[in-house]
Formats: sequence, structure tokens, C-alpha cells
Amino acid sequence: MGILASVWSLRDYETRIEARYRAVLRLSRPLLRATRWRGSTLARRQRVVAIVGSQGKTTATRCVRAALGLPAMALAEESANHRGRMAMVLLRQSPFRRYATVESGIASPGQMRKQVRAIRPVITVVTSIGTEHLRSFGSLERLRDEKADALRVLPPGGRAVVNGDDENVRWMATQTSARVVTYGFDEGNDVRASNAALDWPRGTTFTVSAGGREYAVRTRLIGRTMVYAALAGLAVAHSEGVDLDAAIARLSRMRPTRRRNQPIRLASGALALADDINGSIETVEAALALLRELPARRRFIVLGQLEMPPGPQRAAYRRIGAIAGKVADRVLIVGQLEQYWPSLRDAGFAKADLSVVATATDAIDILRDELGPGDVVLLKGRAEQRLIRVGLGLAGRTVRCRRETCRLPNDFCDACPLLERGR
Repeated sequence: MGILASVWSLRDYETRIEARYRAVLRLSRPLLRATRWRGSTLARRQRVVAIVGSQGKTTATRCVRAALGLPAMALAEESANHRGRMAMVLLRQSPFRRYATVESGIASPGQMRKQVRAIRPVITVVTSIGTEHLRSFGSLERLRDEKADALRVLPPGGRAVVNGDDENVRWMATQTSARVVTYGFDEGNDVRASNAALDWPRGTTFTVSAGGREYAVRTRLIGRTMVYAALAGLAVAHSEGVDLDAAIARLSRMRPTRRRNQPIRLASGALALADDINGSIETVEAALALLRELPARRRFIVLGQLEMPPGPQRAAYRRIGAIAGKVADRVLIVGQLEQYWPSLRDAGFAKADLSVVATATDAIDILRDELGPGDVVLLKGRAEQRLIRVGLGLAGRTVRCRRETCRLPNDFCDACPLLERGR
């Protein structure tokens, strides 16, 4: 009876999670209407900050909240950024605070306008424009035009806080009459970072210039891409007249977002860098560039599937394989993806240093005996592969979940009862 009860409870858990997710989807229209009502009544004086873009939205949202002095919010870490789930994020925030934040993501044409009309942002942050969802739009021009609706709806007294280093984002800034504030590393940005340096695994340091002053910033976030997220938060704070010294102090305490350049200490003395929430080709290339920078005795990569790569898939996999072959000492490919091998081989990578496995748990079994102090292992693949399980298993958690993919709408395996009990 105990085994049957355990199996039933796990099935009940999955059923409840999936049912809750489907219910939110079915209620998307009334939830968006409730959001619109909130903005025209209780929260009519609130300055809503919408965060849009192809990558970096979730961490940028958390940085904006920290910089503005808003309390941490669990939903802000869950990529709850579409239709009903997005509306729930806003509805759960007090309408009586000066600021609220909401991440807005889309998957197909026509969605952005409906969402931003409901949330009525006064400030819109644009992080980047990349190839994720490109197949639904056909071109980067169409994709950026769709996301630009988040700037077109801004009121005259609003703010467009945009990544000035991204040419597509700079074009989007021409689509609004609101005041534009740029951030980035390039000269000419209103809020500019320089002297960025890794302090692995503690974080990243950089200097930020804003309003004619320079500030030293130390953040627990890892890498150049995460500096952009911190800059987004500081640019919003600066444009709103928030004291930057206080905003920087709050940012310095913010831990990395789970599964986004998240360092994990392993039982062997090695370190993992978990960045498996997004498998777009831009994020994979950025993660490999970061791995190259990290001080390490040996560099391991647990590499999964790419997320809807643009153009021919074979070319995309070979492109990533060629980079990985020059960065890594050891590669484990999860998902029987032989497409990586030709370019790994051409880059001079030895086949003896390559393993191809079916699941994350297979990778745990191999790496447990190979990793040692000073080693670093990058976990990078599509979100559904849940390669974070490799980091959790090597850190000492019991991992019995052997699913090749998981579509449960909860991003965090560490809190899932299926992790240790399996199915």
C-alpha cells in the first residue's frame, strides 16, 4: 500500500501542476481583463515596468526589482511571462506601491500588442533581439517590429530603457515618443559599463557610468551577459531618480537566477555552471565564451539540444560543435545528438573525450567519477531536458528522475518530488 500511495501521490502532483497550468491558460482572457481593470482603477498611479526581449528578461526583471527597492518575488524567477501567467504576476503585486514589474514574452505574431495593452506599462525595458521564435516570425525585422509594440504603447511621460549595444533594439527605440534611455558597454550609452571582470565563482565586478558619475559595482551574477541585466536595473533606477548607491547595494545582494549562469558547488570539489533554461544558439555561444574565461583545471560541457536554431539544423549544430571543440577538455552530449560530432572532430577533439548519453542521469553516472577540485562543468541545453539535474546529482542530491524531457510547467527540479522518487 505504501508503494501504491507513493505512486499515486506523484501522479497527483503531476496532475495538479498540469491542471493548474491549463486552467491559467483557459483563463487568460479574463485575467488580462482583470489586469486592464487594475491599471485603470486601483493602480492607475502605479508605474508598471514591462521587460521584453529575446534573452535575459527574467534576470533583468529581478535586477529592476532590486534596483527599485521592490521585494523579491518568487514568480519573477519562473519565466511566467505569457498571457494568463503574466497577468497573474502583475495581479499578485500590490497596486499601491509606486512600481510593479512584469516580464512579457511572446511565441507568435499578434501577442505582444494584446499583452501590453492589458498591462499598460509606463516604462519598458528591452534586453535583446535574437533568433528565438524566429521560425514563427520569418525574420528578425518582423520579430523586432512585434516586440516594438511594447514601446509604442508608452505614454508621453514614459520611459523606453533599451540595450544600446543591440542594433535591432536601437531600431525599436525609434518607434516610441517616450524618452529613451540606453544602457550597454558601448560609448554613447546613457548608463554604461566598463572594466568588467569575473570573480569566479563569487560574481562579476564592473564600473558603471551614469549622470556624469562613476560607481563601482560588485554583483553575484556571473558573466558579461548578466552585466547587461544589472545595467537594465540601474538604468531604470537612474531614469526614475532613485539613488544609485542604494540601488547598487541592493543589486550586490541579489543571488544568481536559478538555471541562468548559476554556480553550483559539487561534492567532488568541482563547480558547475548551470545555464540550461534556454537553448537558443545565441545563449549557447555566450555560455561557451564564458566557459572559456573561467579559471579551471579542466573544462567539461554537458551539452543538449538547441532551441529552434535558425536555418538548417545541421549547420547550427556544427557551428556549436566547432566552438565547443576548442573550449572543452571533455564533452557529454545528452540526447543522442550525433550532429555535434563532425565539427568537434574537425576542431581536433578526440573521440575518447566524447560521450553520448540518453538522459541527465546517465551524465551524472559518468561525471561522478571524473570530476575533481578545480574542474568546471557547463550545463547547457533546452529547458525541457532539465540538465540542472546533473548539477543537483553531482552536488549530492538523489536523482532518480530519468525523463529525457519534462514539460511540467515548473522550472525548478530541486523542489520537485519527482527528482528523488522518479517515475
